Amino acid sequence: MTLQECYAAMGGDYDDVAGRLRSDRLIQKFVLKFAEDGSYQLLVDSMAAKNYDDAFRAAHTIKGVCQNLGFTRLLDSSSRLSEALRHGYTPEADGLAEQVGRDYQDTIGAIQAFQASVGA
Repeated sequence: MTLQECYAAMGGDYDDVAGRLRSDRLIQKFVLKFAEDGSYQLLVDSMAAKNYDDAFRAAHTIKGVCQNLGFTRLLDSSSRLSEALRHGYTPEADGLAEQVGRDYQDTIGAIQAFQASVGA
């Protein structure tokens, strides 16, 4: 699997990130580090604990990382969740958090498939 195929599988924008980072080696480095970031787990834990301030911060962090890496699908859902939680809980937050979860799993799945294909 190539980086371009990985981005296609996750609903990302490879051309966007390549235009900024200009090196597949650098893109690969940051893509593989994404799975190590604890923001998604913080989001899950915070939503379960009804700690919406921490959930907002986690969603906002995910949004920022996804924007930098061109993870478009996850960027879109985490952005919507971040806005829904900006001033505390809103009823739509639960459904948006579920969408972020699906998009996150798709992203991680694509990264893991890429990782396996390059032996990293």
